[in-house]
Amino acid sequence: MEVTFLGTGTSQGVPVIACQCDVCQHGRKKDHRLRTSVMITEGDTQINIDAGPDFRYQMLREKVQKLDGILITHCHKDHIAGLDDVRAFNYQSKKAMKIFATQRDKEAIQREFAYAFDEMRYPGTPKMDIITLTESAFTVKNINVLPLPALHMKMEVMGFRIGDFSYVTDTNYIPGETLGKMLGSKVIVLNALRKAPHPSHYNLEQAVKVLEFLRPEKAYLTHISHLMGFHDEVSKELPDFIELAYDGLKIKI
Repeated sequence: MEVTFLGTGTSQGVPVIACQCDVCQHGRKKDHRLRTSVMITEGDTQINIDAGPDFRYQMLREKVQKLDGILITHCHKDHIAGLDDVRAFNYQSKKAMKIFATQRDKEAIQREFAYAFDEMRYPGTPKMDIITLTESAFTVKNINVLPLPALHMKMEVMGFRIGDFSYVTDTNYIPGETLGKMLGSKVIVLNALRKAPHPSHYNLEQAVKVLEFLRPEKAYLTHISHLMGFHDEVSKELPDFIELAYDGLKIKI
């Protein structure tokens, strides 16, 4: 299985276009981050976790020709705003894109993209087949997926375990039951927004503590804001088994 980090950044903080901080103005390539998303490839099956505002560019950059489904962690715009662009895959495959989302997120997607679900749809609008996600395991072709419920302040979000890979973003609390489901993962990806505390995201210290408890062979931090600091400098502060992820990183599990 191959995991491609399509984006490791976030909309949190001052918009880059207006920000004069050192990271935004003088950061190197690994400091330039699109909105958080990963692509999982297993054989000829490819699925995405989330489709934020940068989805189209991420697909073009990686030269993605087919996508078999999209798993939605939660319905915030930085994780679903790119769903309109599944229309390119609709055109190529001649079928609707399978979207896996909780009932709450399904309703949010139907509101945000109402034109895609009208009885009298305009030709060329995106086609989505939304499959209601629960806490039960499910399969996308040959990929087995186990949902990992967590909290984003008071909002439930879904992480996912796929084989020896666990991915949880936009959380500041992972219940004990979910931690138990993550144990034994060889690779874990977890959000770490910045060094200072935040009401709905793990900061760096909190994320490291969770990962030291779970102790995978390798761990990566994602959903990183410019407030974290420079990639190369922060990396030196981390335990040996933890790294900051960066856009375009590919790992095999």
